[in-house]
Amino acid sequence: MRSAILTALALLIFAVSAFGANLELQAKIPLPGCKGRIDHMAFDPERRRLYVAELGNGSVSGVDLNTRRLEHRVEGLDEPQGIAYFAPLRRLYVADGGDGTVRAYDAIDFRPANSIKLAGDADNIRIDPAARRVYVGYGNGALAVLDPDSLERLGDIPLKAHPESFQLSLSNGRIYVNVPGAKEIAVVDQIVARQVASWPATRWSANYPMALEEDSQAVIAVFRRPARIVRYSMKDGSVLDESETCDDADDVFVDAKRGRIYIVCGQGVVDIFDRATLKRSGRFPTAPGARTGFYSVAADQLFVAAPAYGGHEAAVWLLKPVD
Repeated sequence: MRSAILTALALLIFAVSAFGANLELQAKIPLPGCKGRIDHMAFDPERRRLYVAELGNGSVSGVDLNTRRLEHRVEGLDEPQGIAYFAPLRRLYVADGGDGTVRAYDAIDFRPANSIKLAGDADNIRIDPAARRVYVGYGNGALAVLDPDSLERLGDIPLKAHPESFQLSLSNGRIYVNVPGAKEIAVVDQIVARQVASWPATRWSANYPMALEEDSQAVIAVFRRPARIVRYSMKDGSVLDESETCDDADDVFVDAKRGRIYIVCGQGVVDIFDRATLKRSGRFPTAPGARTGFYSVAADQLFVAAPAYGGHEAAVWLLKPVD
């Protein structure tokens, strides 16, 4: 009987590890002194530096991937959420959810460059490198359009409620925005700077993460209630595919090279989906509350932020996709 139980346990462990074999843990880089929730990340390929928004800690960490250690920490922030890096200016942008301030830093030495205060709850940041525009979701429903150098406010795009993740399409000049408070995905035309379409999201709710599949002209949205990944047609917003996924998702990324989709979930896993079928092909265990990540094509790595819990200090997990 004991032998049968041990054999079954061994088979279960093997099955779990095999199911997560699409990713390989390379390292856990500690974030000493980081307490509370961790939000989004950005990557500087020139310096191989990862920037981590430590929302609960009121700080942003710069992690050196070469030495695999914390290099610098910017402190005194008010709930940093969104974060982005713009290589031409070597600028790091941080959006504070607390007081609504967007700050720019020199990425070489972390010196403050410029700042602007929005109405509140400054959140996700996206950059259009061709048009040289910074977009920030904020407040009760708007995208602020900023100059990347001066942070001068160039305009606002009204939305029906607070925007969560949004993505800029390089192929059609549109911005696709998750607006869970309005139960929709908003479609914005960058040229006219206004919403031009609304895709109702009434079968599911709490649509937070989003990614684009430019090659197949599709939008990927992930819902929390119930936990579903849904693929929409960019053309008309029709649902192409859907599938069940992990709970408490906050980030989703497309690995075009391997035909995969990675979903980072707070339940403590990364779900891996086959792009062609939108069926789960793997599940990699992480840590409780590790709901944010960043997939870098340049580094060919998936970074997952694990907050401090149960005696474990906060850390960035470096996951390598396995071919």
